[in-house]
Amino acid sequence: MTPPFGRALCAMITPFTTSGALDLDGAQRLAAHLVAQGCDGLVLSGTTGESPTTTDAEKSALIAAVREAVAGRATIVAGIGTPDTRHTVDLAREAEKAGADGLLVVAPYYSRPPQDAIEAHFREIADAAELPLMLYDIPNRTGVRVEPETILRLSAHPRIVAVKDCSHDFLAAQKVLARTDLAYYAGCDEHNLALYAVGGAGYVSTVSNVIPARLRAVLDAFDAGDTAQAARLQQEATPLIEAIMSAGLPGTVTTKALLTALDLPAGPVRSPLRPADDQTTNGLLSLFRTLTTT
Repeated sequence: MTPPFGRALCAMITPFTTSGALDLDGAQRLAAHLVAQGCDGLVLSGTTGESPTTTDAEKSALIAAVREAVAGRATIVAGIGTPDTRHTVDLAREAEKAGADGLLVVAPYYSRPPQDAIEAHFREIADAAELPLMLYDIPNRTGVRVEPETILRLSAHPRIVAVKDCSHDFLAAQKVLARTDLAYYAGCDEHNLALYAVGGAGYVSTVSNVIPARLRAVLDAFDAGDTAQAARLQQEATPLIEAIMSAGLPGTVTTKALLTALDLPAGPVRSPLRPADDQTTNGLLSLFRTLTTT
């Protein structure tokens, strides 16, 4: 099955100016760079894109600007998840107007609704716009799972076509893969190859902001039948993946620090996030250079 949004998707950061305003020129330059380096999809205004601290108008402006920059060379998936169903429906419709190709919808967070309410939430959003929808299961942030049985029921909806999986429940992912045609995307970079090897569609990656070609090469090697090379490339990226995603800071913070050090568009993070210190940034840069010079 051809993945609905491509295989190599970047959960793109949202560039800001030094004053903290939305940097649309920077977003266009970064998007063009990522696509040129192998990303065939860009996910905008996800957690990595600081969606909790960007306005609805900024989200729409970002979609329109990136769409202009990539000019059909990559899919654009708009993160629209909020804990409020009505607000999420509004964002779905606005994302469609702005030119998104698909929607990423996280489980409603903080209020911790039961499974039937989560299911109803997703169905209402899927009915609100004419775009294909990717469910997003990340319980360590939302406080609630999207249980496999719920995903199985939702898979019957014609516009629910994919899952971004950050559940760290590999067995559950395989159970759903075996019983549906949903495209399963790894949402945790350490699982990119493992999920792909059992039938996943690819990844939605934060780390691909900084090593897009390297992560794409993992999938390409696997598709070419060189599983040993795919494993080697995945393993070699592990130290940088760990430093970006598991070093005690949000991935947005570490990614923006490294992008800035590489002279790529990023800018500051918005409060309540705080920037990485020099020691962290230098460590990230050292790992990046080690990886990209081998």
